[in-house]
Amino acid sequence: MMQTEQDSPQKVVCEALVQIKNAEGLHMRPAMQFVDIASKFDCDITVSNDQNTVDGKSIMQMSMLAATCGTKLKIKAEGADAQEAVDALRGLVEEKHFDEPTPSNQKKR
Repeated sequence: MMQTEQDSPQKVVCEALVQIKNAEGLHMRPAMQFVDIASKFDCDITVSNDQNTVDGKSIMQMSMLAATCGTKLKIKAEGADAQEAVDALRGLVEEKHFDEPTPSNQKKR
């Protein structure tokens, strides 16, 4: 589910819906990994659940999401490298699972 809107030549907006799959959810260590990756990009990054939208580059705001295993989050990036940022963050959440174990009832690929 990718959307790319271009308001002006420089302004690229990308969004991705991801699901937290590691057993412990988005606790401090995964939140730090997320912020570390997000901070490498020049674009503005926000992350939202049903109630809140927070700055994807702020460890305090990311930890406030309190996303548990199974939570769906929307990652939105705006800026020149928005697509790369969204791809990298989606990979961290959905493919690497923050390098943490997933619940044992989920099949490994």
